Amino acid sequence: MKNYLSLYRSRLAAIERRSPLTVETYVGEIRSFLAWLCPDGVCGIAESLKAADMAVLTAYLTERRKTIGPRSAAKTLSALRSFFRCLAAEGLREDNPAAVLEMPRRPFRLPAVLSRQKIEDLLEAADSTKPLGLRNRAIYELIYSAGLRVSEAVCLDEGDLFLNEGIARIKGKGQRERMAVFGGEAVFWLKRYLEEVRPLLAGHGHPRALFLGRRGKRLSRKGIWKNYALLAALTGTGSHLHTLRHSFATELLAGGADLRQVQELLGHADLATTQIYTHVDVSLLREHHRKFLPALGVHHEG
Repeated sequence: MKNYLSLYRSRLAAIERRSPLTVETYVGEIRSFLAWLCPDGVCGIAESLKAADMAVLTAYLTERRKTIGPRSAAKTLSALRSFFRCLAAEGLREDNPAAVLEMPRRPFRLPAVLSRQKIEDLLEAADSTKPLGLRNRAIYELIYSAGLRVSEAVCLDEGDLFLNEGIARIKGKGQRERMAVFGGEAVFWLKRYLEEVRPLLAGHGHPRALFLGRRGKRLSRKGIWKNYALLAALTGTGSHLHTLRHSFATELLAGGADLRQVQELLGHADLATTQIYTHVDVSLLREHHRKFLPALGVHHEG
């Protein structure tokens, strides 16, 4: 099993150029599949993989669907397609039985957004009189102002930031690079963080990472999520960190930005991914219509 997983991991990273997070997720999915395929650890994995057809994969996905939702099931199928594509490329199979399986339908859900006032309340809840509070304020100001994914904020190095221009060099999904633009408020808090806090956290070392933890190492995604959750609970917004990115995109479209411009700023490979925010915009218009133009109860007779 280790040999297959090692081969697959290398292909995901080097050839498919998947992000480190996707590599770990997909490898984990295939590890589970191989354990299901050979539960006793005695059967020959090579033979079992050669014999695995649509019926076998359908049985596995059916079993998985008992404990996971549509989104996770879609991720499992994507991993299987990728894995069998790897086997075919290496000459270990002649076909890809997962390629003909249909992706489970995902329920259509509009991403949650926050009003500008709620975002300001949340950002101001970070105690900027304390070093870590000021660091957190800088992080969330940047994520909101530039519409970043949390993984993109974590990967930022100090050299990726160009404060005078209000631009950051972002390493997005699939190792695709883009330039993200951020506003004056983010510039203000980032300057304070770089001048007042980062030198304290870095100590005598010379870390490349932009955002540092208590011990002077790169702040983790988990740490950024945890700190945001505390602010969300404190302000009663009940939001997730990704809501800042959703709110950024929605505000751009509401302000008249072109859909392709928003796609570029968000780093979406496919315009269809960005189009969901047009639905959000329409739903907000309906909400405002109901709020500010309620039914008057006037009936017109024909």
